[in-house]
Amino acid sequence: MRSPASDLREWIALLEKEGELVRVAAEIDPDLEITEIADRVVKSGGPALLFENPRGARHPLLINQFGSERRMCLAFGVERLDDLAQMLGEILELQPPQGLVDKVRSLGKLKSIADSMPKEVSKAPCQEIVLTGDEVDLDVLPIQRCWPLDPAPFITLPAVITKDRATGVRNVGMYRMQKIDRRSTFMHWQIHKDGRADLLAAPDGRIPVAVALGLDPVTAYSASAPLPKHIGELMVAGFLKGSAVQLVKCKTVDLEVPANAEIVLEGWVDRDDVGVEGPFGDHTGFYTPPEEFPIFRISAMTMRRGAIYPSIVVGKPPAEDEWLAKATERIFLPAIRMSVPEIVDYDLPTAGAFHNCVIVSIRKRFPGHARKVMHAVWGLGLMSLTKAVVVVDEHVDVHDYEQVFFYACANVDPKRDILLTEGPIDQLDHATTLQAFGGKIGVDATAKGPAEGARAWPAEIEMSADVRARVDARWAELGIPDARAGATVQNEARARTLTQLLRR
Repeated sequence: MRSPASDLREWIALLEKEGELVRVAAEIDPDLEITEIADRVVKSGGPALLFENPRGARHPLLINQFGSERRMCLAFGVERLDDLAQMLGEILELQPPQGLVDKVRSLGKLKSIADSMPKEVSKAPCQEIVLTGDEVDLDVLPIQRCWPLDPAPFITLPAVITKDRATGVRNVGMYRMQKIDRRSTFMHWQIHKDGRADLLAAPDGRIPVAVALGLDPVTAYSASAPLPKHIGELMVAGFLKGSAVQLVKCKTVDLEVPANAEIVLEGWVDRDDVGVEGPFGDHTGFYTPPEEFPIFRISAMTMRRGAIYPSIVVGKPPAEDEWLAKATERIFLPAIRMSVPEIVDYDLPTAGAFHNCVIVSIRKRFPGHARKVMHAVWGLGLMSLTKAVVVVDEHVDVHDYEQVFFYACANVDPKRDILLTEGPIDQLDHATTLQAFGGKIGVDATAKGPAEGARAWPAEIEMSADVRARVDARWAELGIPDARAGATVQNEARARTLTQLLRR
């Protein structure tokens, strides 16, 4: 295990050292062209890209930093994403200690959490350059217009910082920001988001906002994590990094921002200062339609010297955000098990765009158990927005979609095993009759017993273990090529070829 990068520059150096980054010296237009290049690279499993000369801008652009499982593991300093679940589980599973050994263990965990709390500093790299008032100029940044029907460039990888005015609790979220002019953007706060809740709770309908761009990968990830309101994103980032996130006070608003950020935008959002934002080519694979959202008025822009601008493109999956979602899937398994302990594992298929489908395996113990789990999933935080829940038995690998589809076809009587209901749906979903509310489907693909109206359930076909072991021991001498291994080699070769083309 290795300590994660302390800032974006150390992260870029690590990616380069590991052969996971390509520098693009050619002048490329942030208007659509970077998207087309990045989309091809992501879908072929290619490297992170550092565009050193984006047309019309003064700063380089980093994209696809999260676009593979290996890079996500490098970002967190782990061998497997599942290792992260065990780490975060230490926070989420803290219970009142029962005995002396439990008390000592809890003290160790509490100290680790205390050491992870953000620490304030007086000076920071993100404030080496300070621009205020008319000096603020978003035009110097290579903000992308991602897709042809997007009406303007969008900031797509921000850490947006707000506070609950009543409690002082900090929220860090990731919300797209459509550029309006040199000193203002829209703030895309959907109805289920904490940033919007902070604005609505403000007595005067106005709150300060800070936007940090270009963070170390763990802190950047934390802005996208669906954490409970009482668990701070920056504390979790510090815990996962093994060192506290350092914060510095903003210059023009009463907020603190990560000191290692490349760029910080400070300003205000007023509930009554709104406009029509969008359309936007979104992670759903479709354009989300124009809609009214508040405007972010920028009062200051601070930067590191030679600041690097981070970006991400979403669109038809797979896209770079797939791996942010996969990290979330793995990290939050302990939290889901705490609420629904019969869950063995779960998977959010990339093609399901995060919220359209979840596959869950369970230790089934009683008739109707799968339906109990469906309703439990629809009651879990942002998983309440899931449209489809597929439940399988504990021996089924939820990450093997062919296996899941087999059981969904073989074990399901549609009349008996399909549950149709309705509830909250993601605001971006275009298929619902009403915005943010619509139908849901549950599929019980578990084995059934007589108490669930099933006839005698047949035994599954499976080769005996001793025969499998004998064949495994002699496989090499058979000289039969492994088709799946060949496909993996072929995909890796295509990725290497694309990388070589980009280097030219």
